[in-house]
Amino acid sequence: MPEITDAQGHALSGATPAAAGAFDAAVEAFNTFRGDPIALLDQALAEAPGFAMAHLTKAHLFALTTEVDATRAAEEALAAARGCTLSAREAGHAAALGHLVAGNWTAAATALDRVSMDHPHDIVALQSGHNMDFFRGDARGLRDRIARALPAWPEEMPGRSIVLGMYAFGLEEAGDYARAEAVGREAVARDPRDSWAHHAVAHVLEMEGRAEEGVAWMEDRAAQWADEASFFKVHNWWHKALCHLELGDPAAALAVYDGEIAGQGALALNLLDASALLWRLTLSGTDPGDRWEVLARAWEPHLPTTGYPFNDWHAAMAWIAAGRRSELEATLAALKSAEGSEAALWARETGVALIEGFDAAWRGDYGRAVDLLHPARAIAGSFGGSHAQRDVIDWTLTEAAIRGGFSGAATALSRERLALRPHSPVNLAFLARAEALGAGAPG
Repeated sequence: MPEITDAQGHALSGATPAAAGAFDAAVEAFNTFRGDPIALLDQALAEAPGFAMAHLTKAHLFALTTEVDATRAAEEALAAARGCTLSAREAGHAAALGHLVAGNWTAAATALDRVSMDHPHDIVALQSGHNMDFFRGDARGLRDRIARALPAWPEEMPGRSIVLGMYAFGLEEAGDYARAEAVGREAVARDPRDSWAHHAVAHVLEMEGRAEEGVAWMEDRAAQWADEASFFKVHNWWHKALCHLELGDPAAALAVYDGEIAGQGALALNLLDASALLWRLTLSGTDPGDRWEVLARAWEPHLPTTGYPFNDWHAAMAWIAAGRRSELEATLAALKSAEGSEAALWARETGVALIEGFDAAWRGDYGRAVDLLHPARAIAGSFGGSHAQRDVIDWTLTEAAIRGGFSGAATALSRERLALRPHSPVNLAFLARAEALGAGAPG
């Protein structure tokens, strides 16, 4: 009987031909952020309960959801996988997942990188590892994990366009914007369903201040990224809203929030986009109405912590803005007392400072906000998210410096932002307000 393999030719322990077909469909759903990969993996496991890689991939998907209940589900899937016969490659996945469910993201990412070094066509290892690099803010890892594997991928192998899309995002986070855009556009041309590649190009346009092009890029391809099958649509809507904000059109950004981002369930990965956008809108002068209270209610299932401090910081934005002091204190207490893992270290060393800095800014204690956020932004890159997501720190810091009357800091921070995006209306407005402070100061 011929060996049963996945679409890239890896042997699949415990699989049947029908189960392997469902597995390949699940991996493709994961690759393109479309459909329900968990349901497809369950289908594969109903056909072949001892199918190790199906259990392992299910564990990857749950662990990458960055929520407490999902991490428990990942632990269950990992335990089931460890009860199966595992090849050396599959054992490498299990070792990486053991680190991940324990909250040790760098150890997990490193272990999975060793799998990729030996098996560069293992697209689950590449994509899960790429996500781990993202969730710990490792720009070099986002680029170089894929750079190491890409030369081994022949043109005709299924999934090459997905690998190109990951490489595009890694290049963008590493600041190589021209190559990132070219590779991202190539990936989208090869597979228009690839939401990650589409989002990589959106990041380039955001980081280069090309907001009008960003709106056009999102609108021209909305049929591919915004339909109901797309798991990634909320985040891509968030990118479109940022373009509207950058163009000085908060009403358009708010319309995106109301129509496409708010009310999308309790998944933390979607709620954090809602918090990040509504925070920017509110700082920019938009009346949020009752939106913060509604968003705070959506965050309630994740009290006091999701287990991933980047999420908790965004939940805290809702607690702060909605006046939920007891929830805010519960989250801060959970982060301050976290121990035993790398994620716990992020909670104590970065998450607490960011939350307390944002709280100070909201309450008008601008001196404390500047004191906390100025150093915190330097370590936030080890804490998770993209440059575009973490920009809310610099946005809040600059706003606090202006509102607090710290003319030197406000001018310097505004100039720093303009050095990266010299034509940005948002940044030009920051500088004008900062310079007005200086003009009014005594000589």
